[in-house]
Amino acid sequence: MSVSALIEPITGKPGIVTLPGAANWMQGRTLYGGASALIAYTQAIRAFPDLPPLRAAQVGFVAPVGETVELSAEIVRQGRNVTQVRSEIRCEGQVTLTTLLLFAEPREANASHPAAAPEDFPPPPEECDVMPTDKGPGFIANNFELRRAQDTTGPGAPVVRRWAKLKDADELDPISALVLMGDVLPPGAMRAMRRQGPISSINWSFNLLDTAPFTEGGWWLSENASQHADGGYSSERLRLWNSSGKQVLDGMQSVAIFG
Repeated sequence: MSVSALIEPITGKPGIVTLPGAANWMQGRTLYGGASALIAYTQAIRAFPDLPPLRAAQVGFVAPVGETVELSAEIVRQGRNVTQVRSEIRCEGQVTLTTLLLFAEPREANASHPAAAPEDFPPPPEECDVMPTDKGPGFIANNFELRRAQDTTGPGAPVVRRWAKLKDADELDPISALVLMGDVLPPGAMRAMRRQGPISSINWSFNLLDTAPFTEGGWWLSENASQHADGGYSSERLRLWNSSGKQVLDGMQSVAIFG
């Protein structure tokens, strides 16, 4: 079932919602993190439709999110330019996802420093190999197309880089698409693991660098890179670029590494 169907029942009013087609977005016992974040973001913008553009978010993945959820959103503070909104998901009365979303009007630029394009920017996706999705989580095969965007395979430098495209990209506005896709890849630490084992995102913080992002054909270059991994956890940097090499999202994540 499409992503628009998943979020269609969300009205912005607080209360219990059953998400149609949630099984299509499951990652083990829980909804895929990007889908959960999109649900919280959608609740916020439908509760407060006059918000300025989203600029940043802090997402806490507290517990598994299922098909039936209780949604809420409240304005924490509203200033002249910046509005902060808390949006939460509860299941069976317990908080399962909490977000602090920062919406802000543009200001007159007093500093300008564009983000650098990644080293060894890959060829366009149509020239890259299709990544098999049958061995990964079901939500990947159901909803995304992936293309290889680096020469490395197997163990190596703890970086995972892929071209990624939402199959139903035309159903979402660009900001919603980035919220959904920003967490789509496995952690870079996967390449440094001594043996296979489960992994689980604990949190995700990101800044949006463009409030009107655009890319050709719905393809975004996604990269997860482990900055440090030890003691069962990895600190990851998550980034997205458009097809022209312009960075549109910069994020950090803590990931639990089991096994």
